[in-house]
Order: sequence, then C-alpha cells, then structure tokens
Amino acid sequence: MIYTVECNYADLASEAEWNGFYSLEKLPALISVSGFRSSQRFKALSGACPAYLALHSVDTLAVLHSDEYRQKGGGNFSRWQSHITDWRRNFYAGPDRAIAVGADEFLLVSEQGPHVLIELGLTPLALHAVALDKAPASRWLAKLGCVQARASNLQGLNVYRAMTVQLQS
Repeated sequence: MIYTVECNYADLASEAEWNGFYSLEKLPALISVSGFRSSQRFKALSGACPAYLALHSVDTLAVLHSDEYRQKGGGNFSRWQSHITDWRRNFYAGPDRAIAVGADEFLLVSEQGPHVLIELGLTPLALHAVALDKAPASRWLAKLGCVQARASNLQGLNVYRAMTVQLQS
C-alpha cells in the first residue's frame, strides 16, 4: 500500500528549517516504524498540486494507528503546524512499493488517467484511494529521466523532483 502526505508550507522564514526537519529527522523516524518499507520526499516543479509530497510504502493502514507510529513519526509537527496548509493524506491500494526516483529523474503524477503517461512511452502505476481523505480517488505515477523530460510535453501532469533518496527499511 502507498501512504501519501501532501502539503504547502506558508512561512518562507522557517521553510528551510522545516524541510531539514522533515527530510533529516521525520523520514528516518518513519522508516524505523514496523510496517513502513520505504519513504521518499518530493517538491513540485509544476502542476495544480501542493508543493510537497511524501510517498511511503506501508504494509497496512493499521501501521498508522500503532503506538510505535504515534511515538516515532505520527504528528511531531507542533512547531510547524501553524504554517502547514493544504494538508492531505491518502492511503492507496496499488503497487506494494512506491517507485524510487533518482536525482536525474522526475516523478510524474496524473490525476486525469494513465493516457498522458502512456503517450510519453511510460508504464504508469495505478493508485486507488481506499482510506483517509480518498481524494483524488485515483492517480497514476511514473518516472521520467531529466533528459527525456526536456523533450516531452508534460502539460496536465504534476511534476516533482526528489528532495531525498528513497529510504528503505
């Protein structure tokens, strides 16, 4: 299952510090939780989407209700909470693991259907919302090399660059 967390951050003065906390402290804490298999964080380059996206591969939704999750990774945002906007969480059925996106690749996300990604010669991964916000109900993910992206029409897609490597348990 894929657990997604998306948001914007509204305070430019503390945004770099918040990004450091999330990428260097929160993701490693999450990946140490039993049932979390991978975690990676992204920043949007274009599209009608929140600026930040985290993709986590988890065993089951029950992981998010565990004491271990609450102690190590769930929450811990009190210092930043007032600046986090457009926050949404989704739990998607689909692939067992989120795709790892390298520094020389982009993550492409379609909420309109897989056809845009297929037209780029990619094989999209389908995600279907089963819990939490359940919006969007479906998404399709693919990764594209930076060189290929320059020659491609990415209109209608949310385009992200990786902020971290994919951490794995």
